[in-house]
Amino acid sequence: MGGLSPWHWVLILVVVVVLFGGKGKLSGLMGDAARGIKEFKNGLKEDDKPTAATTPLPTETVERERDKV
Repeated sequence: MGGLSPWHWVLILVVVVVLFGGKGKLSGLMGDAARGIKEFKNGLKEDDKPTAATTPLPTETVERERDKV
């Protein structure tokens, strides 16, 4: 009673083949889902990278305008 019978192993094998094997629609969906998760994780990693300052702060312009007045 504690172990798995051969029928249990056959059922497990069938489930694995249906989910991950062959060129079926379900395996394609699983592959697309995995690809989407990888893209999402890569996008999160790119957001964490510090970006260089592309525009200088406008404090210099404000000071110059104040000097003119």
